[in-house]
Amino acid sequence: MIDHMLILIAFAFLLAGFVKGTLGLGLPTVSMGLLAVTMPPGQAIAIVIVPAIVTNIWQTFVGPYLRDIVKRLWPLMLGTVVGIWLNAGLLTGPYAPYGTVVLGALLVIYAVVGLSKFSFKVARRDEKWIGGIVGVLTGLISAATGVQVIPSMPFMQAIGMEKDELVQALGVFFTTATVALAFNLTSSGLLTAATALPGAVAMVASFVGMFIGQSVRSRMQPEVFRRWFLIAMILLGLYLAGSALLKLHG
Repeated sequence: MIDHMLILIAFAFLLAGFVKGTLGLGLPTVSMGLLAVTMPPGQAIAIVIVPAIVTNIWQTFVGPYLRDIVKRLWPLMLGTVVGIWLNAGLLTGPYAPYGTVVLGALLVIYAVVGLSKFSFKVARRDEKWIGGIVGVLTGLISAATGVQVIPSMPFMQAIGMEKDELVQALGVFFTTATVALAFNLTSSGLLTAATALPGAVAMVASFVGMFIGQSVRSRMQPEVFRRWFLIAMILLGLYLAGSALLKLHG
């Protein structure tokens, strides 16, 4: 792993950690988007996975809602694990090059949904079965791209979780999903000793970024930051999908 690649990784995770510290989410989304500019999604996920698990575990235990979250979201989490298992091997198979196209498209969809303030509600009695379906879809997408926000994030907002509970719920859900993804990566040979140094650099940069982001959150209007963050995600997504399609058909 050459030095300029480690610098790129540090920059990507510093920025991703900053976004997570400010908004409570976005570490895998931002870091995957930035790293996929220079490497295949499979290699990028192998670097993202450990910092994502550690920062999500930390987020999981900050708050008093853990029992209620598990009770409400277990079908979503179980469905996600099943979806990730069903799509195992996609990152290294013949369709792996299309992962970057899908990742780019997902970043655009995620940002457009966020900017549009589009919202829908899921009744409490329908949470379990809809959560299971949403989980399987999220798992299938996550196994191909490493990103777990679509369609899980809109679903968690739709069941009416309050802000602090939602942030903790994201920690619980993303921990479950990233651990399942780590098993996929290990069995497909992507998570090896070679990813240890990049993973360590990513971890340190993530925590520095999160610390800065949390201190900025207390001074800055989160809504303004969120809007510009989502606009940047649209541009990054369009660039990723466009450049990957040109390579595939070039």
